[in-house]
Amino acid sequence: MNPSAWTLIGVDFTSTPRRAKPITAAVGRLDGGRVVLQRLEAFPDWTGFEALLARPGPWLGAFDFPFGLPREAVLDLGWPPAWPALVRHCMALGRAGFRAALDAYRETRPAGRRYAHRATDTPARSHSPLKLVNPPVGLMFLEGAPRLLAAGVGIPGMHAADPQRLAVEAYPGLLARRLTAGSYKSDERRKQTDARRAARAAIVGALVGGHAPSGLALAATADQRAALIDDGSGDRLDAVLALLQAAACAHRGAPHFGLPAGFDALEGWIAGA
Repeated sequence: MNPSAWTLIGVDFTSTPRRAKPITAAVGRLDGGRVVLQRLEAFPDWTGFEALLARPGPWLGAFDFPFGLPREAVLDLGWPPAWPALVRHCMALGRAGFRAALDAYRETRPAGRRYAHRATDTPARSHSPLKLVNPPVGLMFLEGAPRLLAAGVGIPGMHAADPQRLAVEAYPGLLARRLTAGSYKSDERRKQTDARRAARAAIVGALVGGHAPSGLALAATADQRAALIDDGSGDRLDAVLALLQAAACAHRGAPHFGLPAGFDALEGWIAGA
């Protein structure tokens, strides 16, 4: 499929969407070497996010939550070693059961190695999906992965489903670190400083200038750029960073969409890692 035929979606995710902290999506498309930002959307509840997943394709979305768990932990815990069965098992545990299982597992591991990691977490410098606080990426897996499975979304290299609705795992921080060394966001208002605003402005400038590793440039209006820079939480900018990751995957195209061939389908892989 021609890369420009995909609707592109970048999603900044939260495990507890609400009006004050919605799931944020950036929607766009490829136009040659540009990623055109069409609109930003916010979903304060699961109904809106599930409706996003159900939209007809062709679309390719990059979602900022872990799609899988470390194989080491799955085997240690005796959980199903195939992705769909693993996701259903974790969903059946519920939040309380999932949390209790990971808390107990962590205590069986040696100090300094409490958290098992996936292969992709090392090059991406991402948190273990077993982490339940600061940030609660384990809960993000628990809320996100089952919804991908239930929606029948295809995941390249991981889960064959609808080829017109494809999801890849994003990590906006991976791209942000390649564009600036400074902290650029905080959910705490007192920490939404001028320095962080300047870092967001630098990231937006780099994206517009085509300095992302993919070489693709962000095309956004002045009002859109201002909205990204003025949002101290960084949620809008993170959604756009995920959009650039989705665009890079679409640009690379089938069958791997820029992901390494043969990565562990139980663990998943972060786009661009």
